[in-house]
Parts: sequence; C-alpha cells; structure tokens
Amino acid sequence: MPSQPRSGFGGGLLGFGTALVCPTLQAAVTDASDPLWRASSLGIYRFWRDSGYAFGALAAGLITDWVNVYCAIGIVAAIPLFAGVNALFGMKRA
Repeated sequence: MPSQPRSGFGGGLLGFGTALVCPTLQAAVTDASDPLWRASSLGIYRFWRDSGYAFGALAAGLITDWVNVYCAIGIVAAIPLFAGVNALFGMKRA
C-alpha cells in the first residue's frame, strides 16, 4: 500500500496563499470601481469567484482524468496568478 503524502506544509502554504490573494483581489475590484457602483461590482466579482469553486473542481477533476493530478494542480495554481498579474497591470483605479 503506498504511503500517503504529508500535506501539513502544503496545506499551510495553500492557506497562506489564499489569505494573500482573496482580500487583495477584492480590494483591487473596489479600487477600480466607481464609488456609486462599488457594491454591485464587488457582488458580481464574488459571484463569479465563488462559482469558480464549483466549476474549478469539475475542471480539475476532468484535467486529472485526462492528464494527471500534477497538471491539474499546476493549472489551478496558475489561474489565480494570472488574475493577480491582470489586476496589477490591467486595472485602473477609479
């Protein structure tokens, strides 16, 4: 029976990265929105981000079935990286 990998460090690293990304992207959305439309823009952002949990899990499962789990994890890790780079260089403050 193969041994299970130890995920304490990886889980902690994932939690740390999530704690950095989520509030930063929410702040970027509110900074780039007109003050009169700020609450609506944050709601729309949260809708699409939260629906990404369901669609992302399905996509990661499909990628894992087609390729392997390491490729799926790499793609899932790259998506927030691209979102952060887009927020850094592509968004303008209101």
